[in-house]
Amino acid sequence: MPTKSAKWRVLFDLNVILDVLLRRESFFTDAARMWALAETGKIEGFVAAHSFTTLFYLYRHQGDSQSAYQAIRSMLRVFDVAGVDRMVIEKACDLGWHDFEDAVQSMAGRGSTCDYLVTRNPEDYQERNLTVILPADFLAVWASDEFGDI
Repeated sequence: MPTKSAKWRVLFDLNVILDVLLRRESFFTDAARMWALAETGKIEGFVAAHSFTTLFYLYRHQGDSQSAYQAIRSMLRVFDVAGVDRMVIEKACDLGWHDFEDAVQSMAGRGSTCDYLVTRNPEDYQERNLTVILPADFLAVWASDEFGDI
């Protein structure tokens, strides 16, 4: 856990971002609270670079490129981009995980010195290079700290 004086750096998995953008009913509230922490600058929010292309693909597959661009612009107003470069890809390969995308995600977070990776699928992250946590659990940790209300 970061020190009290440091702003927490949090990598958002695309599933948490999509929970907000698509207003997925059972997940929306926690995901929206997480997004709000990043939007208000209470935490430093990051999204891995490859998540933007995946998001665009998903929207375009539904025939809605315009909404994809709007979603990406909304994300860029709130989140920093966790880079995915050769080193990240090589380190992800070295992990040898079954799900390569999760390995890239983990290494992108580590490369951006994130403290947490917030996802709805923490069990997918076999080796923990950073703290992998559910949105509700992160919010509980956040609330227990003395940073204030969310």
